[in-house]
Amino acid sequence: MKILVEKTKEPKKKPSSEGLSFGTVFSDHMFLCDYSPEKGWHNARITPYRALPIPPSNMTIHYGQSIFEGLKAYKTEDKKVNLFRPAENIKRLNASCRRMCIPEIDEKFGVEAIKALVDIDRDWIPEEYGTSLYIRPFIFAADPYIGVRPSETYLFVIITGPVGAYYKEGINPVKIFVETKYVRAVVGGLGESKASANYAASLKAQVEAKEKGYTQVLWLDGIEKKYVEEVGTMNVFFVIGDEVVTPALTGSILPGITRKSSIELLKSWGYKVSERRITIDEVFEAHDKGMLKEVFGTGTAAVISPVGELNLDGKVITINNGEIGPVSKRLYDTITGIQYGRIPDKFGWIEQI
Repeated sequence: MKILVEKTKEPKKKPSSEGLSFGTVFSDHMFLCDYSPEKGWHNARITPYRALPIPPSNMTIHYGQSIFEGLKAYKTEDKKVNLFRPAENIKRLNASCRRMCIPEIDEKFGVEAIKALVDIDRDWIPEEYGTSLYIRPFIFAADPYIGVRPSETYLFVIITGPVGAYYKEGINPVKIFVETKYVRAVVGGLGESKASANYAASLKAQVEAKEKGYTQVLWLDGIEKKYVEEVGTMNVFFVIGDEVVTPALTGSILPGITRKSSIELLKSWGYKVSERRITIDEVFEAHDKGMLKEVFGTGTAAVISPVGELNLDGKVITINNGEIGPVSKRLYDTITGIQYGRIPDKFGWIEQI
């Protein structure tokens, strides 16, 4: 499918890389593509970033039929532009499409659309190490209809924006509140999809955790409320003795791309990695026995985020003296090194623009 391009006549002022926040500034252009039953996906175009004309009866507003992805573009020291495993994002986008009754997109075309948009706005990619251009593909229902059914028309959009660290703590350990009151997802629900509704369901717990001084929430399973699932914006790992444990993908946990990359790296380094069910009690018992060496999260936004404190119903534990541990540090250095072209990519994860 050919992508038509309309460049902006009024380029925006680019922000300084210093003190760059996350998700507040957006680049000059965006990608759009329409879907209808008669034409399939069609009318692919890149236009100036602008408001979308959406009627009050738009089905997404009323019923939440929407999905999204998140990835980044990185500028190397020699000014090349790297994408980190973009095909994995489009593959996961299509998995979300299937769950949410949204027509799938051609995966090669999805990557092509990302590359075309980033290439046009490549001057928006900040150059400082640790900064990047965040890329947000999303698809939502476009029918103007009030009634509970899948939409017949859709809009596929990609927007981008320069970002700094996702958490204000950066690579320093964050404090996490273990949620025992609210639930995020159950097997058979939307937990393994990157559906907008998942994040709406998490907001109440996140607000209450922040009021208590915590950065994020660690979710437990929605039935027994004892098995660890994931942090609000990250998959989670525990270093217990000589074993690195992460919750198994049982149908209510998002299959993270940084999670997958971390597992592949750890195994290549000879670590014992287990994907299994783990209770929050096992985590706290491991700490009490001196076996819990590290806790860290993995995700596109933060890459690797070490956890320095967990709070379970008022019982607070400190992990690794509140400092980043050797496993999470090695993962962070390696993944970011590959992303910025400072470390050779032995896995074929990088696609250049």
